[in-house]
Amino acid sequence: MGKGQSAGIDPDQYTQSDKGYLVRWDQPPKGASVSLILAHGAGAPMDSPFMAQMAERLAARGVAVCRFEFSYMAARRAGGSKRPPSPQDQLLAQWREIHALVRQQATGPLAIGGKSMGGRMASLLADELGADALVCLGYPFYPAGKPDKPRVAHLATLQTPTLIVQGERDALGDREAVARYALSPAIELHWLAAADHDLKPLKRSGLTHDQHLDSAADAIARFLRHAIMQ
Repeated sequence: MGKGQSAGIDPDQYTQSDKGYLVRWDQPPKGASVSLILAHGAGAPMDSPFMAQMAERLAARGVAVCRFEFSYMAARRAGGSKRPPSPQDQLLAQWREIHALVRQQATGPLAIGGKSMGGRMASLLADELGADALVCLGYPFYPAGKPDKPRVAHLATLQTPTLIVQGERDALGDREAVARYALSPAIELHWLAAADHDLKPLKRSGLTHDQHLDSAADAIARFLRHAIMQ
């Protein structure tokens, strides 16, 4: 692993694949029934608090989680500049490479997904890759401030069993907006009360972020168990 790429992370917990991807596995203490490749969102790396807490929670519930970093985010570590996400075709190509690498390592069912942009990229490839399931955390149903430009066309015909965990007041797709979309019957929505794009609830709701992350992890673990039994 290069010195630049490992900046800010524990090198004992991460490895670099022969393709150059920085990856980390969170393994359940008693073995996994299913593996999940989890991609980060547009603005935060794979070891952000959100990604780390979700991976830890899922591993505790029997799901092996593989986190990886898109090349533009790895370049941020090396150069320190805040680079924008790569074009979509490059992100999809990187997803395909990671899936192929993990498919060689993981035995049993393999699901894909991610936070925000990472989940959206996974959703574009789920059917193509033959993923056993798809998990999206805070799906960006439309760009920020542009509800008139939805990103849902492919969701109408999606065949892969899918769980979208969404905050009711997500600025990229709240409950009212999402209700207007024609989504595939393969898609299940798990709504979190008063939560935003990062699944954080309003303080006045009486709920906490930890409670919502636990609820999300519980829903994902249940969903994956059901999906692999079908």
